[in-house]
Amino acid sequence: MSEGLRAETAARLLRAVALVQHESRQPSLVAAVVRDGGMVWSAVRGTEAGNCEPSLDTQYRIGSITKTITALTLLQCRDEGLVDLDTTVGSVLGEVPFAGASLRQLLSHAAGLPAEPEGPWWERCDGGDFEELSDRLRDQQPVLPAGRQQHYSNLGYALVGEAVGRVRSQPYQEVARQRVLEPLGMVRTTYHPQVPHAQGYSVHPWSGRLVPEPHTDTGAMGPAGQWWSTAADLCRYAAFWLDPDPCVLAPETVAEMRIPVAGQPDDGLEAGYGLGLSLAARPGRTVFGHGGSMPGFLASMVMDPQQRTAAVALSNGTAGETLGLGYTLLDLVAEYEPKLPQPWRPEPELAAAEDLLGQWFWGNTPYTLEVADGHLVLDTGRPGRGTRLVPDGEDRWRGLDQYFTGETLRVHRASDGSIRHLNLATYTLTRTPYGT
Repeated sequence: MSEGLRAETAARLLRAVALVQHESRQPSLVAAVVRDGGMVWSAVRGTEAGNCEPSLDTQYRIGSITKTITALTLLQCRDEGLVDLDTTVGSVLGEVPFAGASLRQLLSHAAGLPAEPEGPWWERCDGGDFEELSDRLRDQQPVLPAGRQQHYSNLGYALVGEAVGRVRSQPYQEVARQRVLEPLGMVRTTYHPQVPHAQGYSVHPWSGRLVPEPHTDTGAMGPAGQWWSTAADLCRYAAFWLDPDPCVLAPETVAEMRIPVAGQPDDGLEAGYGLGLSLAARPGRTVFGHGGSMPGFLASMVMDPQQRTAAVALSNGTAGETLGLGYTLLDLVAEYEPKLPQPWRPEPELAAAEDLLGQWFWGNTPYTLEVADGHLVLDTGRPGRGTRLVPDGEDRWRGLDQYFTGETLRVHRASDGSIRHLNLATYTLTRTPYGT
């Protein structure tokens, strides 16, 4: 299907999918691109899905894309005033292992928890309930001090999912189904597989034969990677992340989830992590989403807000390049069929900002204050160092994003009302460079 993309673009996308399926030996692979809220392209490569033909409606395990659903359910609780992200998980769950970790740290993989629970590999074994999991964790210790750095933890999301269930007084999977999946029309996204679904395989390294992988019920670890979904459902889900439905989650909260807690793609790092969402720097823009893997399955869901485009990919091989395919598809669309910019329109008058506009100098370094998209904007000429500003009292403005998030711009005036200088954090801005 290539409705909405040019034939040349569709051909490039198909080649990218075909290369991944062939070169990384995926038994079957389904991919799709969403633009402006709807699917505009899809492809299916390979036929070995098990007892069904692979299609947009075939279920595959989505692995850690599950974490975005889990994070979303917790942010819903926070927005309803049921829980504070900076409270400890122990305040919700009681005396459990790692009770001192905050919910925010768990969401952003910054709590210093081990990556996995001790014992058999949870992804390949049926799991027990949360009490059984807690017993397994009694002797485990943090691997890092909380807040030091991002350390990806599947275990942390088991705690988050259990916290959601306790706050809502019902099983986590029921919360997700009722409050996320059903409102978004994701009727083919389920906790356990439903036909038609793909069989997961591992490919023997030398014979090329398929070895079936187990389709486990991971129990209390489920909030980290249990869900099954389809390409069609993930397209609906990706469209939500680009244009949030306030009935599911407020757009402001989705924007908050995309703020990097660990790493800052806009400031020279290639990747970061927000509240349940992975962030990645691409040429001239930042994309977000999540990848996933479980025995026999790989998945990718990535959104490009600048291009209003998303890409999803699902395959039924344990190892391969499907995780990176979403980024490749987004890059191809952005390169060969970029979105036209919105028509320029005159900016609204910001009365309190009129005498702030124009060029300023930090020492001898020029900065600019201008109106863009209805905000006062500081342009420093350096990626990640500018900010949008909103009024915060008389002659005070507050930074909304990037380096100066939350910082205050103060306007210092002479007795005649003219501006002497500006202070932003410790930066003093003057109308002329030093020495003039």
